[in-house]
Amino acid sequence: MSGGALERLAATIAARKGADPESSWTAKLLAKGPEKCAEKFGEEAIEAIIEATKGDREKLTSEAADVLYHLLVMLAARDVSLEDVEAELARREGTSGLTEKANRPS
Repeated sequence: MSGGALERLAATIAARKGADPESSWTAKLLAKGPEKCAEKFGEEAIEAIIEATKGDREKLTSEAADVLYHLLVMLAARDVSLEDVEAELARREGTSGLTEKANRPS
């Protein structure tokens, strides 16, 4: 999935905020609140982990797409944009993962 596809998906999710929950799965999830969105993200992440351990590339790809979608929904539920996440990634760019992790507040 290209960055453009993620940006379009994030924009679609943002557009569904406040929409009629009967008209959209995204609106229905968002209407249930951030906690439910987080729970659904966790379920999808577990499904992706299961497929990763099984080694089925096609199923893992499908589950990974579900994880990305539900991650974006969870972020939207807490008013965190894809741009916010990209900015954080850019801030970390060029820093060793070990160094970055060691510098995080406890």
